[in-house]
Amino acid sequence: MARVVTVFGASGFIGRQVVQRLAKAGHVVRAAVRDPIGAAFLKPMGEVGQVVPIKASLQDKASVQRACQGADAVINLVGILFERGASKFEAIHVEGAKRVAEAAKAGGAKSLVHVSALGADADSPSAYARSKAKGEAAVLAAFPQAVIIRPSVVFGPDDDFFNRFAVLARLTGLLPVFVTDGFKPKLSLKDLKFDFDLFGSGGAAFQPVYVGDLADAILAVLDKPSAQGRTFEIAGPRPMHLKEIMEMVSSAIKRRPLILPLPPFVGKIQAFFLQFLPKPPLTPDQMKLLAKDNLPSGKLPGLADLDIKPTAPEAIVPGYLSRHQPGARRSAHHI
Repeated sequence: MARVVTVFGASGFIGRQVVQRLAKAGHVVRAAVRDPIGAAFLKPMGEVGQVVPIKASLQDKASVQRACQGADAVINLVGILFERGASKFEAIHVEGAKRVAEAAKAGGAKSLVHVSALGADADSPSAYARSKAKGEAAVLAAFPQAVIIRPSVVFGPDDDFFNRFAVLARLTGLLPVFVTDGFKPKLSLKDLKFDFDLFGSGGAAFQPVYVGDLADAILAVLDKPSAQGRTFEIAGPRPMHLKEIMEMVSSAIKRRPLILPLPPFVGKIQAFFLQFLPKPPLTPDQMKLLAKDNLPSGKLPGLADLDIKPTAPEAIVPGYLSRHQPGARRSAHHI
């Protein structure tokens, strides 16, 4: 049955996939974005008048209320990776999320899907992870039947993960792996060799999830009454340590960057200076996230419970990273 679904963050990396699927399913989509004109590219994803970009900001209560009024369902995809100006973790992940949940309830929505993050933890040393956990609590307090989605690192053609490392390799010829258990002596009695294990376990472990699988999961819980009030951990098929990720990037872009093991303190120094860039590739808060594995707990439902088979990075990543190969043409967006 066709419904009106409001999607906050509709023009983003994940939002585009969600809007496309909602339109295909026959729903009317209110694409709640800060720049409706810039989001006009969403309209052809549906029939005439099916996808409607509307102006809304999570920091503007009135605009959030207008976007939610009369919607059958609401999806909140808005999140930030670093703070700039008024865009603070507390303002977006907590107050903004709460504002959406309250507006969805007041506007008569029957369901709400709130996208958080794997690793959301009220006791985390990372302000990002703490704000995500606090935001989940605020959402459930305002809309108890809301579905919380905690995705792992998300990959896809316009991701900010594999692409970031590819650009770094192309521009610097270096790919760092921050290790906490490397640089240890290793003695092999069999070969009578003594050397150092530089990489240890290979750095922090992630379980990257394909953006299409995440979008499928969001639609699945939207239509699943038994999902209401539950939290889902959405991750890929297997854990990957940072060293393996860097090796995959190197292979995909057909370059040979130096994959360099570094102790965390070096990353902290780099992050201190990089955080001042307009779009920092690394911040001190992100270094705190890199200090430990980012994997599903196994205690919460995931893709398997939604009958979705996770897509392996090997099947997707090499295809879109090929634009970083020597001699490849790149759009300005990916330079």
